[in-house]
Amino acid sequence: MKWSFASLGLIMIGLFGFLIIILFNEITVSNEQDYYTLKDAAEAAMIESVDVAYYRLTGEIKMSQEKFVENFTRRFTETSTFGQGNYEIVFYQISETPPKVSLRIVDSTNSYNIYNTFSVDLDATQINIVNELSAILDVYE
Repeated sequence: MKWSFASLGLIMIGLFGFLIIILFNEITVSNEQDYYTLKDAAEAAMIESVDVAYYRLTGEIKMSQEKFVENFTRRFTETSTFGQGNYEIVFYQISETPPKVSLRIVDSTNSYNIYNTFSVDLDATQINIVNELSAILDVYE
């Protein structure tokens, strides 16, 4: 009888460990994917939103704020988790001259019920993954 309880306990510990591994995997993969998507989308949007006419007249680089926000949101939604993520995009500072942006992406993971699985009031645990980026567009002459 003691071996049946021991094997049942071993199975329960294995299932709990498996759930922890799944949660950790989702957090790390989401964080890495969000970081590289944020970095690549911000760089491409900054380059794409440079005002070429102003550069030809004055020789200085100037970026359009509206164009950057439009390009960034388009690029980020195209390359992120294909609409499955719960993203919140916060633009802190967008400077036109010199071209500088500061932004934050908050991604919420899936809801997990870690405690009180049979309760009526389900307190789902949801983890927020936050990535911040500050970038300055610079040209070497």
